[in-house]
Amino acid sequence: MIFDPPLVEGRLLRRYKRFLADVQLPGGEVITAHTANTGAMTGCAEPGRRVWLSRSDNPKRKYPHTWELIEVRDGVLAGINTQLSNRLVREAIENGRVPELAGYGRIRSEVRYGEERSRIDLLLDSPCDKRTIPCYIEVKNVTLVDNGVARFPDAVSVRASKHLRELMSVVRTGLRAVIFFCVQRGDVHEVRPADDIDPLYGETLREAVAYGVECLAWTADVSTREIMLQRPLSVQVM
Repeated sequence: MIFDPPLVEGRLLRRYKRFLADVQLPGGEVITAHTANTGAMTGCAEPGRRVWLSRSDNPKRKYPHTWELIEVRDGVLAGINTQLSNRLVREAIENGRVPELAGYGRIRSEVRYGEERSRIDLLLDSPCDKRTIPCYIEVKNVTLVDNGVARFPDAVSVRASKHLRELMSVVRTGLRAVIFFCVQRGDVHEVRPADDIDPLYGETLREAVAYGVECLAWTADVSTREIMLQRPLSVQVM
């Protein structure tokens, strides 16, 4: 996924009210940018760090800029916009880079499903081949990293546990279900549940895996020009 037009660089002053961030531009101007991330953003919201913003020309937007990237440490960029994760995973599947999810004829987004009135991030199927088992994919954006280990979630998330229960209900009907961890940074070698932050999620993830829900995780190559999922990661749930 290429950023077009190019991103605007600045320095993070503060993140506040969950969805807002004040950023100082190189010329000294301070602007407020929208933050499309509801998590704690631990390690990804330190004041003074370099950040990059996209800009919308939509006249109806109160805040034209959206916070996209932060330099978490020298030379390491992280993508914090959770709204991009579905797009990145879809792009990787469409380009044939995820072998486990190859061979489907159609990809749909935000399809209603489940017993708890959810919307699945991505639904893969092949309408012309009834032998192909549809695959339901829930995508989770991951930015919390400790010593090369990516962990999810970075805050208690009732919604994330709900999604795992919905995936188990998919498996119960004989279909495929996948939880896909999209890690928008490159300094990672594996993914684990953050049991110390949300023990219920970790417990539910282990239950889901035992039930037959598949776990996939990929790390991304992140630059100020583009973000692209590059390589698979191991997922350690025990």
